Amino acid sequence: MTLFGAIRAPRELIFGAGQRASLSAMAAKLGRRALVVTDARLAADATFLEMMAGIEAAGVAIRVDGETLPDVPVGSAIASAEAARDFAPDLVIGIGGGSCLDMAKTVATLLTHGGRPQDYYGEHAVPGPILPLIAVPTTAGTGSEVTPVAVLSDDERSLKVGISSPWLLPSVSICDPDLTLTCPKGLTAIAGADALTHAIEAFTAIRREPEPGIALRRVFVGKNPVSDGLALMAVRSLWRGLEAACTDGANAGARADVMMGATLAGLAFGTAGTAAAHAIQYPVGALTGTAHGAGVACLMPYVMAWNAPKIGPELDELAAAMGLGSGAEVVPAVAALFERIGIPPTLAALGLAEEKLDWVAEQSCGIARLIQNNPRPLPPEDMRRLVGAAFTGDRAALT
Repeated sequence: MTLFGAIRAPRELIFGAGQRASLSAMAAKLGRRALVVTDARLAADATFLEMMAGIEAAGVAIRVDGETLPDVPVGSAIASAEAARDFAPDLVIGIGGGSCLDMAKTVATLLTHGGRPQDYYGEHAVPGPILPLIAVPTTAGTGSEVTPVAVLSDDERSLKVGISSPWLLPSVSICDPDLTLTCPKGLTAIAGADALTHAIEAFTAIRREPEPGIALRRVFVGKNPVSDGLALMAVRSLWRGLEAACTDGANAGARADVMMGATLAGLAFGTAGTAAAHAIQYPVGALTGTAHGAGVACLMPYVMAWNAPKIGPELDELAAAMGLGSGAEVVPAVAALFERIGIPPTLAALGLAEEKLDWVAEQSCGIARLIQNNPRPLPPEDMRRLVGAAFTGDRAALT
């Protein structure tokens, strides 16, 4: 096999407790007029206000847009970009959870290239560089601070939509785990489980033939030695820290492990991509309104059980990263961890109605970019079988 590797990452990534203090100097290096994108709760937070004062003291004018909504409705991104035009920012700073960072990416794209988010759906549709962007995550899960993706919700469609382009990568990402110390247990669990799912799906994604130019045609090129290394590092950090962070939110070491794992997982899947668990979650989330992280984590053990015949070597490596004895222990161990931290164990527990299973299977098969990334094919009849097993909790039916 030809040795092939690829990674897409911010130009500069800074990680560590207290590193939010470097935001002001970074902002001053990149611009003079910063649009700061966040949500209403964070906009009034004392730590956030301290960061804003630091940016202004560094000679950068700021305007705070605290209008970010969960799941970034397309209309809200359009409105925020229009409202910012009179300010004429030359820098965008996203501070908050994944929705805030995705909002910042989208607004920076619209301010640079005009149009509507719909113009950039899919892969490689952003025509060129966007405004310089600094990402400061306050949760540990989505990895949006290091990924070439922005996920939005579109009222005209029943599922979430994505803009995927290397141009969306932040110029600078500042990951300070201290910003997650006040994150509630439930959100810590959902976000961290999302990150572990990112790492596992990136590590077990399909491996494609590395034809010349593959990275120009695809944003997500499949697993490769570079993404594999990042994914395994992410699994180690998350396996070590996630349950501890959920049990004791003041455990700074566990918080750092979880944020490091989320960031590494973002770097891994930002190149390798995710697969069936994410594909199925899109229709499930649309029907149930449940958090994305809860949905993908609920599905992950069932998807791993389905993929097991194709990922034996990967399961053995995951077992080593988790401190388990063999690859056969991985799926039950992941399911047990998720259940201990409060992730619903079945689609029924998520609130999905049984009569919607056929629709979920049909819609999931239609998300080709993710299904094609799955290591074991999922034709319609097998997708229905997988969704049914995830509804009843019968992983044995998939072996």
